[in-house]
Amino acid sequence: MFQPSIYQARRERLKKDLKSGLALFLGNNELGMNYAGNTYHFRQDSNFLYFFGLDKPGLAAVIDVDNDREIIFGDDLSIEDVVWMGAQPRLKTLAEQAGLREVLPSRRLSAFVKKARRAGQAVHFLPPYRHDNMLLLKDLLNIPVARQKSAASEALIRAVVAQRSYKSAEEVADMERAVNVTGAMHIAAMKAARAGQTEAELAGLVQGMAVSAGGNLSYPVILSVQGQILHNHYHGNTLQPGQMVLGDFGAETASHYAGDITRTFPVDRRFTPKQRAIYEIVLDAEVGAIASLKPGILYRDVHLAAARRIAEGLKTLGLMQGNLDEAVAQGAHALFFPHGLGHKIGLDVHDMEDLGEKYVGYSDAVTRSAQFGTAYLRLARALEPGFVLTVEPGIYFIPQLIDQWRRKNLFAEFINYQTVAKYRNFGGIRIEDNVLITEKSHRILGDPIPKTVAEVEALRG
Repeated sequence: MFQPSIYQARRERLKKDLKSGLALFLGNNELGMNYAGNTYHFRQDSNFLYFFGLDKPGLAAVIDVDNDREIIFGDDLSIEDVVWMGAQPRLKTLAEQAGLREVLPSRRLSAFVKKARRAGQAVHFLPPYRHDNMLLLKDLLNIPVARQKSAASEALIRAVVAQRSYKSAEEVADMERAVNVTGAMHIAAMKAARAGQTEAELAGLVQGMAVSAGGNLSYPVILSVQGQILHNHYHGNTLQPGQMVLGDFGAETASHYAGDITRTFPVDRRFTPKQRAIYEIVLDAEVGAIASLKPGILYRDVHLAAARRIAEGLKTLGLMQGNLDEAVAQGAHALFFPHGLGHKIGLDVHDMEDLGEKYVGYSDAVTRSAQFGTAYLRLARALEPGFVLTVEPGIYFIPQLIDQWRRKNLFAEFINYQTVAKYRNFGGIRIEDNVLITEKSHRILGDPIPKTVAEVEALRG
């Protein structure tokens, strides 16, 4: 946790932005994997962490703007709980660490909220994503589960986004810790990988390092020789000579700030000429995109510029052709680069995705494209000091997508399908770093993580 004054200041700012009403925050509960007593690893709701700091299950909180009250609802452990879990600080003691003075039992929450509603207070809540909290909201507010997302408070969403988008010095420091652990994980994987290993061995190695550092993974490990599958959590393949390993994984600190880094490396000690050529295109796009970052620039424009650089590189290899400006404008590059360049990152790896990307990554002036590929861009709005984001271009050869586009003869003036066929089983390459937008420019977070061809091959031994 941070100092109590930090949480107090966040809640005071929220009161000023909301102006009136009752802000209701539901923390997360323990969830059973296969029966109630065998739970998943507990992860507190990020918005609850941001404003209240308490990393315990079974809590809720309200900020009563009209009556200037801040209340935590929860229960101390029973003696039966202590037998199994050991002695724990009382909830009132924990609440004081977040600058909170008022604590009430969980059973009082329903009556408190319903009394506020009878008094005509607006009850603001954020879009729920766990079904137990959806059922609780149904009881508290009489809103059917199917309507809760649309009924969530836009005023509260905007107020939360207005704070969480800008990372404080304390948050940046914690994110750098996450990135440094993440970097060590990637270096370890690049050093350890050998033909004949399973992906699972490397996935276990990096997951263990995240836990050993005092935190956990910030998202499930993506580590695969099938790098063309963008979110590939399967780890059953065996590394073979001539393949590449795409590793996309990150550590989460004990305070739950995330790192999110991707590196791609050969199973052999050296890249093949074909692998190296594609890798250099991706690296050029990533380095160029990062170099352009500064306040005021639309991240959508950075994405499109990276797509243009990728298209130019692919044209030199005979994979694309024709007018590249027109090719990118029409979306032909998305056969090879079908996702967005990056997203915000913080307490969530896709920061505040639960609140809606139209509020987080877009604005009234910048709306989402409907075009395949560009539609997956999670961050498009103008960059501002304090934003932390990922930059993660890639090139992929997805056989099923290639076959579909070729059958339809899509973008034949821009794509040389005969040459593409020679790369059908190539896989995919992605390179990613986490970047802070500063007052005038940018800064890559953490210690440098090897990514040039020479640096990667040096680690391969």
